[in-house]
Amino acid sequence: MSKTFNVAVVGATGAVGEVMLAMLAERRFPADKIYALASQRSVGSRVRCGDRELLVEDLATFDFRKARIGLFSAGGDISAEFAPKAAAAGCVVIDNTAHFRYDDDIPLVVPEVNPQEIADYKNRGIIANPNCSTIQMLVALKPLYDAVGIERINVCTYQSVSGTGKEAIEELVNQSRAVLAGSTHPAKVYPKPIAFNVLPHIDVFLENGYTKEEMKMVWETNKILGDPSIRVNPTTARVPVMYGHSEALHIETREKLSASGARELLLKAPGVVVVDERIPGGYPTPVTESAGRDAVYVGRIREDISHPRGLDLWVVSDNLRKGAALNSIQIAEYLVDRFL
Repeated sequence: MSKTFNVAVVGATGAVGEVMLAMLAERRFPADKIYALASQRSVGSRVRCGDRELLVEDLATFDFRKARIGLFSAGGDISAEFAPKAAAAGCVVIDNTAHFRYDDDIPLVVPEVNPQEIADYKNRGIIANPNCSTIQMLVALKPLYDAVGIERINVCTYQSVSGTGKEAIEELVNQSRAVLAGSTHPAKVYPKPIAFNVLPHIDVFLENGYTKEEMKMVWETNKILGDPSIRVNPTTARVPVMYGHSEALHIETREKLSASGARELLLKAPGVVVVDERIPGGYPTPVTESAGRDAVYVGRIREDISHPRGLDLWVVSDNLRKGAALNSIQIAEYLVDRFL
């Protein structure tokens, strides 16, 4: 008889939490009991997990001794308070916030890239899930990095509003309706209207002029690949798309790699789907490929005409699935298979 594990989903009523619950059912995760946890204001409501309906319980009073795995996605402050408590109770925490990502003794994991680091969960009972934009970028770049090395990454992201949460989705919908009706709707979630607009600003600005979202991609890339020599130059933008982040990647490799060689490596890469025809529509987009799907899609593969060892790629993925929920559940599956 196969083993089963009790799972606690923290932030079960949020955008990522809802996808986590759906994916636990979709992937037939060996869960016996699933606990849906949220703040006091959501207690008593119900959420779906496949064909199950779960009653939302109070995170503040939950006994984590009842769960073997905890999937956390309720904000950094919540993780800071409750993840150590859960780990102390014997619940292995997979945290989707930024709170633990840069701690040296906390593994930061993308299963297609550095699954071996999962073994270090024993340090503190916590594994960190990277930022959504970092995850899809490194799934696409890992086979190229392994083949020829990477010296420098220039990346521009075009990130959907679902990365901010449910309120941002509602704001985009309401503003779009207002614009089409010849009216206006106030910007509350974002500093400027997001409908029919592009905002070159995600997270807070830092002293060096980059935003924290941009610096996450720098710090996390170096840690996940274990290579602090890689230089990363990001610009992150929010675009009026519901689901799915896009990235324009311009990389400089250590050894020359042709576009055809990169394409062959990506065709064999785990978690990657290549959509790369040099015809109108022969490339992936958030709406037509990634939304609601698990893969990282790569297209527009070409040699950079401005650098002798340069490659350009277009990378698209569903930020709530591979960028958050799926990556967390893949880590949990690895844990179950190898350690628990």
